[in-house]
Amino acid sequence: MTVTARRTKKDWARVVRELVDVHYPRAEKIVLAMDNLNTHTSASLYETIPPAEAKRIVGKLEIHHTPKHGSWLNMAGIESGGLGRQCLDRRIGEFTVFEKEVAAWEADRNASKANVNWQFTTDDAKVKLVRLYPSTEG
Repeated sequence: MTVTARRTKKDWARVVRELVDVHYPRAEKIVLAMDNLNTHTSASLYETIPPAEAKRIVGKLEIHHTPKHGSWLNMAGIESGGLGRQCLDRRIGEFTVFEKEVAAWEADRNASKANVNWQFTTDDAKVKLVRLYPSTEG
């Protein structure tokens, strides 16, 4: 997890470049499931870094934007709520201390293999989201 002071296109591009070049340099394809924040687009890479470099990075990505309504929001809410209660439940005056606190919380969550029991099936989605995904049959 990377902590930034803001959520700009430049911040997002920097994080994605680090993901591709530092964390998964040998991966052929990296699948990103992201929310619909306006900075979370491949255009942000092209606006931030040289075009050839942006093209190389985009070529390694498979981007899936999550629905604006759905169970993934519940999972994200559970995690951010836990972060708030377990780590950020007090005033932290220094940005570097904030970064260290978040990194320690993240390391603990990963070490404990914390997860969410996803129970929303494809069949449930077909019923619940029929307006968004109309049937192509008949």
